[in-house]
Amino acid sequence: MTAMLIPGLGRPGYEGANIRTWVGFKHFDYLVEEAVLHWFRDRGLGPARLYHDRGLGLELVDCSMLLPAVLDVDDVVSAEVSQTKPGRFAVRLSTTRDGGTVSVCRAKATVALVREAGAPAAAPPPAELADLVTEPTTGAEARPGAGFSWSYRVPYFHCHFSDRVAHSAYARTLEDTVDRFLYDRGIGVGRLLAERGWIPVVSRSRITMLADAHLDDTMTVTFSAGDIIGGVTFDGRMDCYAQRGDDPPRHVATATILHGYAISRGPDAGTLATLDDDVLKALQ
Repeated sequence: MTAMLIPGLGRPGYEGANIRTWVGFKHFDYLVEEAVLHWFRDRGLGPARLYHDRGLGLELVDCSMLLPAVLDVDDVVSAEVSQTKPGRFAVRLSTTRDGGTVSVCRAKATVALVREAGAPAAAPPPAELADLVTEPTTGAEARPGAGFSWSYRVPYFHCHFSDRVAHSAYARTLEDTVDRFLYDRGIGVGRLLAERGWIPVVSRSRITMLADAHLDDTMTVTFSAGDIIGGVTFDGRMDCYAQRGDDPPRHVATATILHGYAISRGPDAGTLATLDDDVLKALQ
């Protein structure tokens, strides 16, 4: 297993520097995706080539991340990518800080190549990618569970190849859902930032696509908080259900997140905050 080194993958998106100059977790997810795409492009098999020549849509369908350090908006990120099994990748992201190398993300990602009905060509896939090819999937019928939930219409900018919801859309939805959940529980980001100088911080996440969702589907999203870990973080779970018209809803994605708060100002800036009784009561 030979690792591909990408010394200058890029900087995180400025969009992610919402509080001070630290970058939110979904931009780590974007960088992991970009590193995997680089692996394919280096072999002449980038997403445009696969779509136009082979009728295949390249999609991350599972991505789990550990985030041991913060990422600043001006950091230049390097990557190391290894294919551990066909379609499965180990990705490490790092940056240079104070003269040393800092590991900021360790990730595992799985890729599928989906046959796209509207693609301009459909030549056979390269032999080394044949096992990754899959047909579009409908998914199992399932009703959203009780608890916190919200719904939206799937917009085109959440989709790849004119129709199918992309992995990155679920990363955005996960961030949006956690924000809505915290506000619903009376501990919204704005309140804790103003009163305590606390900002959300994520040290672990995983997003798994279970089936295809499509443009203009109604997406219902549920979220629940789970165990409190070490008094400073809590587990959360998101599930997504897509529905077309009067058809039954289908379970299309699930995600988990380990969430806490960092202190954003004063002498303890950058350290984890201890979850006090008020916050614990709101979460539970």
